[in-house]
Amino acid sequence: MIYPSIDKLLLVVNSKYELVHIAARRSKEMARTGHYQMSNSDYNCTKNIGRALEEVAEGLVTVERES
Repeated sequence: MIYPSIDKLLLVVNSKYELVHIAARRSKEMARTGHYQMSNSDYNCTKNIGRALEEVAEGLVTVERES
């Protein structure tokens, strides 16, 4: 089973496409800076893309919308 589930993620983000964009950007940021918002023991995934999705599911990554 994939963690976090797509159903839980879509409660936080409106679109699958937006979710992919957010997770990819956060994953690249993690690789570039080495900054993680949770401790290593709190993550279930070992790869940055999975960790980015976990942060989205926990509400640690926010999206600012232009008005």
